Amino acid sequence: MKHYPDGIPPHGGVLINRIATPEQRQSFLAQADTLPRVTLDERATSDLVMIAIGGFSPLDGFMNQADYLSVVVDMHLASGLPWAVPVTLSVSEDVAAPLSEGSTIRLDDASGRFIGVMELTEKYHYDKQKEAINVYRTDEDKHPGVKVVYDQGDVNLAGPIWLLDREAHPQFPAYQIDPAESRRLFKERGWSTVVGFQTRNPIHRAHEYIQKCALETVDGLFLHPLVGATKSDDIPADVRMRCYEIMMERYFPTDRVILAINPSAMRYAGPREAIFHALIRKNYGCTHFIVGRDHAGVGDYYGTYDAQHIFDEFDPEALGIVPMKFEHAFYCTRTQSMATTKTSPSAPDERVHLSGTKVRQLLRSGELPPPEFSRPEVAAELARAMKVTVEA
Repeated sequence: MKHYPDGIPPHGGVLINRIATPEQRQSFLAQADTLPRVTLDERATSDLVMIAIGGFSPLDGFMNQADYLSVVVDMHLASGLPWAVPVTLSVSEDVAAPLSEGSTIRLDDASGRFIGVMELTEKYHYDKQKEAINVYRTDEDKHPGVKVVYDQGDVNLAGPIWLLDREAHPQFPAYQIDPAESRRLFKERGWSTVVGFQTRNPIHRAHEYIQKCALETVDGLFLHPLVGATKSDDIPADVRMRCYEIMMERYFPTDRVILAINPSAMRYAGPREAIFHALIRKNYGCTHFIVGRDHAGVGDYYGTYDAQHIFDEFDPEALGIVPMKFEHAFYCTRTQSMATTKTSPSAPDERVHLSGTKVRQLLRSGELPPPEFSRPEVAAELARAMKVTVEA
């Protein structure tokens, strides 16, 4: 691993900034009523923000056909740079038909607010089944990522974007740290190596164990829970964040850990999304990225460690961020500690396996997760939030 005294370069070498200047913003607002409109759903809105703040560098807009096809088939942009998940703006034929390439498009959020513009360079049809099979490894519409692809419009709009305003997150303004700021914070703290951690689940003991194992080998830990669109049965973002706040207050060295929100949406693309998540953390300034069991998986679509194996398909130098691969951690009743099969002498019946899915199942059945699963304060918070009766 190279040493980067000024921080690891963002993916592609330049941190993208597509937030409109005050002058640009005034110009766009003056044209607001004359521009053709496209309404973004929740995922497209979060994608717009991530592009604008540099989280998706080197993308400066929604993908054109050459990049889209190259990513779907080959997991690289047309330039040859690694990229594993399409970032597209899909609309219906009726919405696309009157739009002219070369024009400026007004982008509204779901409530009708004018939030950005696109300089439309291309519109193109695409093969939904091909995208599903290549990206998600299935064409079953019960897969949440595939369902999004099948439900969205048949035409992709491409072109660079501008975000009118970088607004404070409505729920977590204190934890809104964009890539330029996280890079500054890492440098201020003297961190030359930083490991990023991605999750959509409440923190449990297995998470804590691998986070702290990783932190033993680097300067800092960047806890970056995702707060964009997720499945309806995932634990709400405000509950997950409160659990992390508890952990920060009681169980983590705050001088070596930064907690921030990741505003992007889940794709549930398993192995490909692990690459996507790693590159996002690279843009935030991380040199390393934790990849555990079934990263970004759903159901039984992916093998337990497929998300780790996929990193072997890329040139490490081109990827530019080091995966830290961890086996499935569990609570070992023999040693009364967290462990993996690498460090535990236990028999299978002496291992209490932990997962966010299992925690959700317990909560929904009215049970409190035991201390082997979650820290007591976290379990109590989850129980309170899920309206589970906790015995005194």
